[in-house]
Amino acid sequence: MHKHATSRPRFLNLLQMRYPVGAIVSIGHRLSGLLLIAALPALVIGLEWSLRSEADFRQMCEVLWSPWARGALVLMIWALAHHVAAGVRHLLMDAGVGSRLPRARASARLAIVFAVLCALAAAAGWRP
Repeated sequence: MHKHATSRPRFLNLLQMRYPVGAIVSIGHRLSGLLLIAALPALVIGLEWSLRSEADFRQMCEVLWSPWARGALVLMIWALAHHVAAGVRHLLMDAGVGSRLPRARASARLAIVFAVLCALAAAAGWRP
């Protein structure tokens, strides 16, 4: 009976697991891609709205200065920067560049830092 109890599947709490930095970048790459795809309709509608007239352009500018829109745009800048950095990292690793573990970990950290710095720069440089 004791053997049966140990062979049962264990519940894995994904929020309590420690992931390697490469896995974090890979998951972030997928999430950033989903964010970018989800944002496309809003970006196309916003572009169309801003090109209708000068008054609509000014109204779109006012919308973009709202705290919610600025936060969303900073998030999109992070998503774009992370997606590009992680994508280039994956392409280089597929070509055999930086695929050994120490360099793979270093490039993963670099991708994370690059994306965060881009988002922080966007947030800090945003002036009305």
